Amino acid sequence: MEYIINFSWDNEANVWIAQSDDVPGLVLESGSFDALVERVRFAVPELLDLNENTSPQPYLTFISRRQERIAL
Repeated sequence: MEYIINFSWDNEANVWIAQSDDVPGLVLESGSFDALVERVRFAVPELLDLNENTSPQPYLTFISRRQERIAL
């Protein structure tokens, strides 16, 4: 089963935030994108277990979004 993990950049806090509609309770943040991916990899199985979701062979799809203003 596929679990969509959405990453968005918070300009004010200077952190990446991970959330998912597919994994109840998943809300993590980190200043590093790669570090956040690792945290999500460890947190998702635990959250799925807590939510009694025993999907065989789950896989994660990461979608990232970062928006910044530029000066012209």
